[in-house]
Amino acid sequence: MSAPALALQQFALLDDADCEARIVAAKRRLAGRCVILGHHYQRDEVFRHADFTGDSLKLSREAAQAEARYIVFCGVHFMAEVADILSRPEQVVILPDLAAGCSMADMANLVAVERCWRELSEVFDPDTTVTPVTYINSAADLKAFCGRHNGIVCTSSNARAILEWSFAQRDKVLFFPDQHLGRNTGYRMGIPLDQMVTWDFTRPMGGLSAAELRQAKLILWKGFCSVHQMFRPEHIDRFLERYPETQVIAHPECSFAVCQKAHYIGSTEFILKTVRAAAPGTRWLVGTELNLVNRLAREVRPQGKEVHFMSPTVCMCSTMYRTDPQHLLWVLENLVQGVVVNRIQVPEGDARSARLALHRMLQVA
Repeated sequence: MSAPALALQQFALLDDADCEARIVAAKRRLAGRCVILGHHYQRDEVFRHADFTGDSLKLSREAAQAEARYIVFCGVHFMAEVADILSRPEQVVILPDLAAGCSMADMANLVAVERCWRELSEVFDPDTTVTPVTYINSAADLKAFCGRHNGIVCTSSNARAILEWSFAQRDKVLFFPDQHLGRNTGYRMGIPLDQMVTWDFTRPMGGLSAAELRQAKLILWKGFCSVHQMFRPEHIDRFLERYPETQVIAHPECSFAVCQKAHYIGSTEFILKTVRAAAPGTRWLVGTELNLVNRLAREVRPQGKEVHFMSPTVCMCSTMYRTDPQHLLWVLENLVQGVVVNRIQVPEGDARSARLALHRMLQVA
C-alpha cells in the first residue's frame, strides 16, 4: 500500500528560503527519476530549480526524450498536456498547481470550435475548404479536433511554415485561439488585411456575413493573450522619443499595431537569441512577459546591453505565477514518498488524435 499524500496545507505557509533548501534536497533524492521543466515565464524562485528551460514546445520535446519516469512541468495546463501526449506511456507528467491555466487557451473550447465548424458549413464545406490550425497554447481536445479534421498545430516560431503547409492543403485556414499570432504571421506572408476576418465566438456565424467568409483566406478566432495585449504602440513611441537608438523586439502575440512598430518579431526563444547575439552597448525594448525580460536584462547587462520592458506597468502571466516554490516542494516531497499528486493525463482518444496534429507540425517545421 502506498503512503498517504502529504497535504498541500502543510506547505502553504513555508517561506521561500525553507522551500529552497528542501527542494534541493528532494531533487537530490529523486536524481535520475524526476526531471523538472521550467517555462521562460516562470518566476525566478521556481525557474532556478528547472533541469531544462525553454518555451512550451522545446520543453515538451525535452520531456519526450527524458529518461526520467516523472516529469514535473512548471508551466501551465496545456503545456503539461502536450508533454503527456508526446512522452512515453510509462512516464508520468505532473503540474504543480492545477489552477495554472492560460486565459488565451480558455477563449477557445471544443464546443465553440465545433459550433464554428458547423456554421461554416452553411457557407462552404469546411472539410474540403478549411484547414484548422490551433496554436500550441490550446487544450488537448482542440489539438485532437485538428487531428481529426486533417489540421495541424503551430507555435509562435513555426507559424509561417505551418500556414504555408495549411494553404497548400486547402484554400482557407481557421486559426485559433490567438488572433494576433495569426494576423501578424498572415500579413508577413503577404495576405491582405481584408482577407483576414475575426470570428467572434460569442455571435452567430462569428458576426460575419457569407460574403466576408467566402472572401477570407484566414479566419481568426477572437482570442488573445492577456499579457501581450497590454503592450501599446504609444509605449514604443514614447520610449523611442527618449532613446531613439533603441531596437524594438516583440512577441507575435502582441497586437498588429505593436508588431508594425517593432524592428524584430519572434517567439520567446527568438527574442532571447536575438538580444544575446546583439552587439555590446545596444539598447532593447522588449514586448513579452516580465519575468523573461527581467532575467534577460540581468544576463546581458555585463555586456553593456540595456534591456527594457515595453509596458510602463507590471505585466506578468498571472496563471503561470501560480506555480510557486511551495507547490513545487509539495509535489517533489510526495514523489520522494512514492506518491503522485496532480498528474496530467490526456484521455487516450484525444491523445491519439492530438498526436497526429502535433506530429504533422514536427514533420512540417
